[in-house]
Amino acid sequence: MVVQRHRWRVGAVAGLWAVMAGCAGGGASLEDHGAADPEEAVRRAADVLSSAGSARTRTAMEMAAGGTRLTIRGEGGYDFHSRMGELKVLLPPDPAGVDEHRPITELLTPGALYMKNRGAGVPADKWVRVDTTSLADGNLVTGGATDPLAAAELLRGARSVVYVGETELAGVRVRHYRGVTDISRAAVVAGEQTRGSLVAAAKGFTTDTVPFDAYLDERGRLCKVRHLFSYDNQGRTVAVASTTLLYAFGSPVTVRLPEQGDIYAGKIES
Repeated sequence: MVVQRHRWRVGAVAGLWAVMAGCAGGGASLEDHGAADPEEAVRRAADVLSSAGSARTRTAMEMAAGGTRLTIRGEGGYDFHSRMGELKVLLPPDPAGVDEHRPITELLTPGALYMKNRGAGVPADKWVRVDTTSLADGNLVTGGATDPLAAAELLRGARSVVYVGETELAGVRVRHYRGVTDISRAAVVAGEQTRGSLVAAAKGFTTDTVPFDAYLDERGRLCKVRHLFSYDNQGRTVAVASTTLLYAFGSPVTVRLPEQGDIYAGKIES
């Protein structure tokens, strides 16, 4: 998949990913109500996060390329009220094993992604701004991390959901659900701030159907979600696993957008 305008391949950055746990919470057994209505519980995840206000987040993306599994990792915070977040994204080492990549700072905002230390001809002190609704995948994988709100909004299209059971994440009891979500369906019912990106994603992936595993705490807050995306790369179907972890709910998150003069306006290399 080639990103429009900036000519980035999803595969060029899809390696930022890993599975890590963390979620605040606790309380009585979750078994009694965990299986009551699995689809409704999962579909409400985005609404519950909005009520939670904010959270710390860790992201991970995994994909196989040339026989090698690459992992791209991110860490930061997200404000579900303003629908903005900031991540420090770490690219995997080069094939020689030398870690020569500086962390990329990503600002996640409604309809736009800002990146600093993007490289590829961009001055170190400049930001790159990308209209996420113009990306073939709606920025679900292109930036190397799935926007936490978009990850939750995707679950609005959940179906065939089953309650797997109670488990623990970092010592916290959570309910584990498994199912598939439909990108097109999620786009129809998603919030206005993420709808455009999901509409774009519905056109860019090989299939609308996205398998997922979701973990909710006793308050219904999404603590972890893993989506398995598929896209076409020069005739080959590539699978990308994206994991989003949310914890420390209510932690303050401040995102400052760059000034217009700090945004790079030149050509961006692949």
